[in-house]
Amino acid sequence: MKLNNLISNNTKSKKRVGRGIGSGKGKTSGRGHKGQKSRSGVAIKSFEGGQMPLYRRLPKRGFNPIGKKEITMINLSKIQEALDKKKLTAGVKINLINLKKLKLVSNKYRKLKILGSGDIKEKFDVEVNFISKSAKEKIEKSGGKVTLIK
Repeated sequence: MKLNNLISNNTKSKKRVGRGIGSGKGKTSGRGHKGQKSRSGVAIKSFEGGQMPLYRRLPKRGFNPIGKKEITMINLSKIQEALDKKKLTAGVKINLINLKKLKLVSNKYRKLKILGSGDIKEKFDVEVNFISKSAKEKIEKSGGKVTLIK
């Protein structure tokens, strides 16, 4: 005897609805009496009995991400470019407020991160929320100071 030769005895036939009173599911076929739900082809999606449906109670969100990051990133090369064009002076502390005034950064951002792409020739101090390792090394090598704010 093999597994493929075994015959299962626990098969139960499906209840056929609408086949007379004696079948147990006759006349209304278990759908009750009248009304929209007793008819065929009716699906009431998100209908809550006249109550304002959930999808209409909640505010529209669209494509505005809830947890969006309000961090702007700027490379050292861009800061050096501003120093070369005399927009920034080496003595002024470089922070988000100063960069916003010079229109190097958009006003919508609330935090600043400096990335290490590019080289710097002058020493300057920075006040930032985040900074990459390479940027920190380059600024400190040139004699500048990095201040992290939370």
